[in-house]
Amino acid sequence: RDWSVTGVQTCALPICTAQPDERETSLERPMRLQDRRIAGVIEVLRETGATTVADVGCGEGDLLAALAREDQLHRVIGTDVAVRELERAKARIEHLPTPASRRERIEFFQSSVLYADRRLTGLDALTLLEVVEHVELSRLATLAEVVFSYARPRSVVITTPNREYNALFAGLGAGRFRHVDHRFEWTREEFSAWARGVGTQFGYSVVFKPLGDEDAAHGAPTQM
Repeated sequence: RDWSVTGVQTCALPICTAQPDERETSLERPMRLQDRRIAGVIEVLRETGATTVADVGCGEGDLLAALAREDQLHRVIGTDVAVRELERAKARIEHLPTPASRRERIEFFQSSVLYADRRLTGLDALTLLEVVEHVELSRLATLAEVVFSYARPRSVVITTPNREYNALFAGLGAGRFRHVDHRFEWTREEFSAWARGVGTQFGYSVVFKPLGDEDAAHGAPTQM
């Protein structure tokens, strides 16, 4: 254990595992939300000029498959707390119809966004695609310290559901989250307050972008 980051242990043990949820998938599939989230993240990475990036909580590798096609990237890391998800992501990348040199630049290892991991330091960008809402609210301060103070990439790209938009999903009951493993889902105001607070605390500027078709009253389904 290394306590160089206050209250944060340097080890990589599973904390929570977000398994696929058919309810969330069925709600979002008609809107192609995952595709639009990935496109939004890729756009930001291009704008920032990132050449090294880690997708933390990579799951089955949806974003990694897109990153493998990006010419400007020369190092891509995929991490997850679940070994099974990492194995699926590896298999997916191995079968991509892209040159072997692009597939081979992607490395995988088990890690958690709640533990300081030296392997995630010194990168241009770190992405958290639909990850933060799977972490207990009481542990978000630890997540912020690990990401923005210990790993401290040049840019961090976070996507998370907009709870206000849930009212427009016909198949989602009042007060229910989109995924059974979500510990919370933020309104736009709540996400803004958290992100701006983190930016002020750790010295990052903050930019917000809606992802998906926007509703005049409820906003977009995903916030970034």
